[in-house]
Amino acid sequence: MKKLTGIVVVALAFAALGARGQFIAKTGQGPAAAQTEAVQYLFPEQVTLAAGKTSTVDLHFRVAPGLHIQSHKPGSEFYIPTVFSIPAGAGVKLVAATYPLGADVRLPSDPKTPLNVYTGDFVIRARLLASRGNHLVRAKLRYQACDNTQCMPPKTVPVAVDVIGK
Repeated sequence: MKKLTGIVVVALAFAALGARGQFIAKTGQGPAAAQTEAVQYLFPEQVTLAAGKTSTVDLHFRVAPGLHIQSHKPGSEFYIPTVFSIPAGAGVKLVAATYPLGADVRLPSDPKTPLNVYTGDFVIRARLLASRGNHLVRAKLRYQACDNTQCMPPKTVPVAVDVIGK
């Protein structure tokens, strides 16, 4: 019974370590300041587009210090690419997304595998087609964040943009 209890305790400890997911520690006070997302959507919060015509919108993001995320073309089939999407029925259609070129890196843990990653600030250029009206678009950014020693599970974060089609 003691052996089983020990195994359960070790399993829970590993689960707790993995549960940090895509969050990183943040300085501040209180539980709300304890964690922040690995990737933050910066702007725009609102855009006005010509209804029925394709328009380009630059979406700005920031990767937390000490982390990188796999680029749209990460360099290995085993890594999760960064993907921006807009759900159907949002009143706005994603015609195309142009992703930035990532930086090529080799990590000390696996120097033979080249990776292509985003760090710091990056911009995804979205070509959007909006119908007439005001649309609160609940777009998504799916990514995999890593530090220099391990990758976290993939995460999808909301990208809320108020799109006004005129």
